[in-house]
Amino acid sequence: MNRMLLFLIALMSTTSFFAQAASEPQMADAIRENGKIYVVIAVLAIIFVSIIGFLIYLERKIKNLNDKIDKKS
Repeated sequence: MNRMLLFLIALMSTTSFFAQAASEPQMADAIRENGKIYVVIAVLAIIFVSIIGFLIYLERKIKNLNDKIDKKS
């Protein structure tokens, strides 16, 4: 347990070190300047809402199936 905790702490500290050492990505600046960041955010929002909607749809289907099984029993 202690070894695993030590490993996780070491891993987290090295990843933050490497993240700070990296320079600012130029592509992100270009996307922000051109206004395309809103397209990226819109696509991500559509994907997120679609996944949430699909999960709600599946939950309703599963609930209906469970209700049908319970009525037969």
